[in-house]
Amino acid sequence: MTSLLPEIAPLGWALLALAASLVGFSKTALPGINTVSIAIFAAILPARASTGALLLLLIVGDVFALLSYRRHADWTTLVRLIPAVACGLALGAAFLAIAGDGEVRRAIGVILLLVIAFSLWQRWRSAAGRGARPGAARQSEPAAEARDTTVPGADARSGRWSRIGYGALGGFTTMVANAGGPVMSMYFLAARFPVRAFLGTAAWFFAVINLAKVPVSLGLGLITAHTLLLDLLLVPGVVAGALLGRWVAVRIPQRSFERAVVACTILGALYLLLG
Repeated sequence: MTSLLPEIAPLGWALLALAASLVGFSKTALPGINTVSIAIFAAILPARASTGALLLLLIVGDVFALLSYRRHADWTTLVRLIPAVACGLALGAAFLAIAGDGEVRRAIGVILLLVIAFSLWQRWRSAAGRGARPGAARQSEPAAEARDTTVPGADARSGRWSRIGYGALGGFTTMVANAGGPVMSMYFLAARFPVRAFLGTAAWFFAVINLAKVPVSLGLGLITAHTLLLDLLLVPGVVAGALLGRWVAVRIPQRSFERAVVACTILGALYLLLG
C-alpha cells in the first residue's frame, strides 16, 4: 500500500499537512488563504497530481463548511451567479487550450489585484457618500458585527455588472488555476455579507463547483490511487483546520474578518503573479 505513495521528504509531508489544515481553515473561517495550499501542493507534487489531490481535500473541506453554515446562504445571489459563472468556466477552458501555465497564473494575478483595487475603491466611495449625508446615523461597530444573518437584497446592492464581472472571473479562475476563492471572496465582500452569510454562500458555491470538477479530473487522470491514498493521510489535517476555523469564525469581528480576507487575497494574487 505504501508503494502507492509518492516519495516525499519529511519536510514535504509537514508542509502538506500544513496545507491540508489551511484548506479546512479557509472553508470555515478565512476564504482566500487556501491559495497558500495551492502553492505548497504545486511545489511538492507534480502539477497534475497536485491539482487532483487538492480538489479532493477541498471537497472534504466543503462538507465541513456546509455542516457549519448551510443555513446562512443567500440563494438569490447563488442563482443569479449561475449564467456568469458558466460563461467564465467556458472561457477558462478555451484559455487553457491556447495559453501556457505561466501566462495563466500571471494573468490571474494581475486580474485579482485589479479586482481588489476596484473593490476597495468602491467601498471607500460608498463610505464617503454615507458620511457626506447630513444627519446620517452611524451604526455602532458592535451592532454591525452582531448582524450575522443573510442580508436580503445584498446581491442587488452590488449591482448587475458586478455580479456578471465577478461571476465570470470566478468561473474563469476556478477553471484555470483552482483560484476562484479570492475572486468570489471579493464579490461577497462587495455585497456586504456578514461573516456567516459570507461563509454560507461561499460554501454552497464551491461545493457545487468542486463536485462538478470531479468527473473531468477523473477523465484527465488527475485523480488516481496515488492521490486517493495521499489524501486519506491528509484528511485529518483538513478536519483539524475546519474545526479551528469554525471556532475562530464566531469570534472574529466583522471588520477584522474583512481585512483578513483582503490581505489573504492580495497574498494569493502576488503568489499567482510572481510564482
